[in-house]
Amino acid sequence: MKLHEPVPGGPCWTELGTSDLEAAKRFYTKLFGWRPETDPRREAGGYTIARLGDAAVAALSPLYQQDQPVAWNVSFAVRDADAAVRQVTAAGGAVLQGATDVFAAGRFVVAADPTGAVFQLWQQRSFPGAGLFNAPGSLGWVELLTRDPERAADFYTTVFGWSVTASEHYPQWGIDGADFGGMVTMDDKFPHEVPAHWLPYFAVADVDTAAVDTTDGGGTVLMEPTSPPDGPRIAVLRDPQGAMFGVYRSDYER
Repeated sequence: MKLHEPVPGGPCWTELGTSDLEAAKRFYTKLFGWRPETDPRREAGGYTIARLGDAAVAALSPLYQQDQPVAWNVSFAVRDADAAVRQVTAAGGAVLQGATDVFAAGRFVVAADPTGAVFQLWQQRSFPGAGLFNAPGSLGWVELLTRDPERAADFYTTVFGWSVTASEHYPQWGIDGADFGGMVTMDDKFPHEVPAHWLPYFAVADVDTAAVDTTDGGGTVLMEPTSPPDGPRIAVLRDPQGAMFGVYRSDYER
């Protein structure tokens, strides 16, 4: 994506809710080279920051609620979480968890768009979000999969002021001309029970190697490595606990 740091309205963080935190640490450490650091405070509930070097790039956590699915979640930066809650509901979305303080790090909200896709809002205090984008092992793209793209586009452009490129096959989200994600229309090829959702894509040096490493680590390849027109090589994978994520070939240079 064309963003290189968290900006208001843009993706700033991604975190995994998993049924087996220790297994997830092992899987993603081997796949992406992450260095997991679990918050020792009891009230943090096992929340673990994944780092590349000194940069925080993602988080892994246990499931905090009985009905919480194993899944990756995407957070978008906002200046005021409470104001954002009002914007979400006014635009037809739902608030699943109201604005909540996370120690001194910031304030977050769990919400759903009108098509059912769950996402998070993050108002930074001491923690702005990911310290690295687009480099191998870090977040580099976010994708909305929905059965009602027109309604989704109306919602997100209203709440965040995003631009949407006029593409029938793959509209892209942007902020001030900087594209950071896309939208896929879920058709009959998607099982009915799969809800609308946000899918994070992580940059890798080699997509085919990442696919092999995923299966070797007990995961599954959901979409084989492919090279779409005018885009990098990509694949969609699933970890051993069932969380889906994407990878793409990065041309990142420091």
